[in-house]
Amino acid sequence: MPLSMYSQSVPVFVRNLTNLSAILDKTAQHCTDNKIDPAVLLSSRLFPDMFPLTKQVQLVSDFAKGGAARLAGVEVPKYEDTETTIDDLKARLAKTLSFVQSIAEAKYDGADARTVTIPMRGEQKSFPGLVYLNNAVMPNFYFHLATAYNILRHNGVPLGKSDFIGPMA
Repeated sequence: MPLSMYSQSVPVFVRNLTNLSAILDKTAQHCTDNKIDPAVLLSSRLFPDMFPLTKQVQLVSDFAKGGAARLAGVEVPKYEDTETTIDDLKARLAKTLSFVQSIAEAKYDGADARTVTIPMRGEQKSFPGLVYLNNAVMPNFYFHLATAYNILRHNGVPLGKSDFIGPMA
């Protein structure tokens, strides 16, 4: 069976949004166990010119919902980026997960060739859907996901590779 645009995107988003939510659960527990103010971790960065954890999680959400919506030809939901707690970030991930799962698989038919236009560095850029998914959405989704994981791991949250990858099903 050939790969579909749906199978290359939605299950990946679902799995990794779920994993990131579980990572945030471990983060909250780590903060409680070690009497750490969660705000310290939420504002942590790997390097001064990189986004903090909160923004990394928001961007994971943005690439999942934006990628899914554009590939399916539906409107991208707008989120306000007002999250200030771990629970807020988990709620955003849950909302993103719900949105991504709500799009009918049939909406992705022909998405590989569908033209996707996005703002990029102040200009509108257009790509075929397959190029958009493989060269913009997935690399950015995984970059911000891995960076969020790395910020937490660097700050002592007891995470391992299996937390990032999740259960093999």
